[in-house]
Amino acid sequence: MSLLQEERNIIVQNKYADNFDFAEIEEFIKGASKNLFISHHFKNKKKMLVQPRGGFPTYKKMFSLYEFFVDANVDVLPCTIDSNTRLNDYATSAKMLKLSEENDVDMLNGYPLVNHGYRTSRKMMTHFDKPISLRHGTPDARLLIETALASGIFEIEGGPITYLLPYSKNFPLDKAFMYWKYVERICANYSKLNEPINRESFGPLTATLVPPCITIVIQICEMLLSLEEGVKSFSVSFSQTGSMIQDIVTANVLRKMAKHYALQIGCGDAMINLVYHQWMGAFPSNKDFSESLINTSTVIASMVRADKIITKTRDEAFGIPTRESNAKTVANTQYTLKMLQGIPNITDEQEEEIVTSEVMSIMEAVFNDKADTLWRKVFNSIKAGIIDVPYSPHIINHNEVVTVRDKNKNIRIIKKGNLPISDRCFEYEKAQCDLNKDASSIVNDIIHDIGIMQWAKINY
Repeated sequence: MSLLQEERNIIVQNKYADNFDFAEIEEFIKGASKNLFISHHFKNKKKMLVQPRGGFPTYKKMFSLYEFFVDANVDVLPCTIDSNTRLNDYATSAKMLKLSEENDVDMLNGYPLVNHGYRTSRKMMTHFDKPISLRHGTPDARLLIETALASGIFEIEGGPITYLLPYSKNFPLDKAFMYWKYVERICANYSKLNEPINRESFGPLTATLVPPCITIVIQICEMLLSLEEGVKSFSVSFSQTGSMIQDIVTANVLRKMAKHYALQIGCGDAMINLVYHQWMGAFPSNKDFSESLINTSTVIASMVRADKIITKTRDEAFGIPTRESNAKTVANTQYTLKMLQGIPNITDEQEEEIVTSEVMSIMEAVFNDKADTLWRKVFNSIKAGIIDVPYSPHIINHNEVVTVRDKNKNIRIIKKGNLPISDRCFEYEKAQCDLNKDASSIVNDIIHDIGIMQWAKINY
């Protein structure tokens, strides 16, 4: 028995898990409709796929949400997982699910997939014959992913970096790498049975003034960690930055560098897709401004020729969006995309060259680490601040990189910490900003820039 199978046998013995029948699950995946696999849609792409977020605790409400989405012409259904499941607290999820069902009140902020079990959930996941994307934020997602794949969910978001540094403080990063290695192997094994299972990295990170080079490096690292385990379909992603030209440059460099490094490790045959998140920072409280922001991001998604766009709603500033609000955004986004066909290619060659140089410098430092495996090289690079995510709560992250917006709203690095970018690139970054201010003024600029989309009525 392989070490993977031994680990699997332990994981699925959890008292809150379904009684897994792996022979039956393999037969199910072999015979599953091609339409359930987002990789199939990417391969036969006719348009940009539109995917909302959304999750409710009860089967009934989740089914109803999917009906709303289908009526709104959704391309990809979401399955957003509750926060207790994300922390592997299945006991609390079970209690809250029971209360939700008994009182018709949502006591969880998502769908507790493990507690519902794959046999029940599969009925819903296969009913609509559309691909479903698992959205969660779990450092240890092993049981969750086993349940998801057995349920008919064939796109798995997340990774050891993107689901840890933005969300966790104390969870050990080295453990996260090991747990996600398990996920990659399971996805790779099931990919041999039908269409490939698609893995998707979470590009927004902290959604707080993250410079393009950091976003791109982390996307590439998670992609490489996935591909080296045998995954054949991978989606790199990023979110709206607040600068249209910086978004375009980020997309161009991310595409180019992802293909470059996939070839370097002998995985040039993998399908690499680009996903664009609508604005992930704080939303304006004015709902008309929110809709304008959403429409702007849809325009940018079209300009960068994303393979998939993940939507937000006009209710983001007020709490969990209603199913009606979510469906409305899907319908509006589909309409806007139809209006934008034939939009021309544009870029900023100088910006693209600078970001490319920064990415390659950081990746070279990662590869030059003396560790014997890629995951250890990446782990050591984060520990050393070679990879440093602004405003990450995690104790291992250095938080020495300081960023601010220039006059054109581009995110600029004004303090690089241990980032191994060249002096030329760093001086270029700083030269775009007015740094002839006292420290308190710069801090005020940063605070303003973090909440930039909330200040629609303010002249900046």
